[in-house]
Amino acid sequence: MLYDAHNHLQDARLDAEREAIMQILPETGLSESVVNGSAEDDWEDVARLARAYPWVRPSFGLHPWYVKERTSAWQEHLYRYLMAFPNAPVGEIGLDRWIENPDIDAQIECFRWQLELATDLHRPASIHCLRAWGLLDEQLRTLRLPERGFLLHSYGGPVEMIPGFVKLGAYFSLSPYFGHARKVQKLAVFKSVPLDRLLAETDAPDMWPPDELNPHPLMHEGKSINHPANLRVSYELLAQVRGLPMEEMKVQIGKNYRRLFKVA
Repeated sequence: MLYDAHNHLQDARLDAEREAIMQILPETGLSESVVNGSAEDDWEDVARLARAYPWVRPSFGLHPWYVKERTSAWQEHLYRYLMAFPNAPVGEIGLDRWIENPDIDAQIECFRWQLELATDLHRPASIHCLRAWGLLDEQLRTLRLPERGFLLHSYGGPVEMIPGFVKLGAYFSLSPYFGHARKVQKLAVFKSVPLDRLLAETDAPDMWPPDELNPHPLMHEGKSINHPANLRVSYELLAQVRGLPMEEMKVQIGKNYRRLFKVA
């Protein structure tokens, strides 16, 4: 059984293929998939998928890319969706200095409020971070954190920061994009993640694998996007980098996923 710890199946780039995708995913061995909302205008799309497919675990959060677009009622809206879905994590949330003209103060304000909410509701959180690892570490060390832990999705931070994040409760997921040759050093970082903190994700429709590792090529408006059936690529990359048989990696990731997301 395979577990996708982070994706965006509600993304409009998948609209044309979504019905077919949702039909074939259970046939790939997928047991559960965490579908992350990123902004107020896609939370209902995530909720709709969760109502239609029992293997979809919805997740709701305000992504740092969209903090400038939040309404005055965003906190109320987010709370309402989390109450409607008791199994929903809080995410995707985070900090990002990579985007053009980031409003870091607003990002921090939104991030802190959402992580405190996750802690109060006893939910895990799914965290995005780009070019803000030191800032993220600072914030995590000053906040109450979810007892169940949090996911650093598609972890691209320094290997030296892994032990500190582990102590705070972090899990680390890998996406198929780490199979690209230019990501070989980022892939090697996962050798240092404790086995009981490893997870796999697709981040579909983003983070597609290189052509030679891509069993499910998918295009949108002439550009490559990631098919969510490429989850197995992430598992294979983790098995390779850790020198473990694929079946052993599947068992380990299953244990880790169920622990973080509290699956019976």
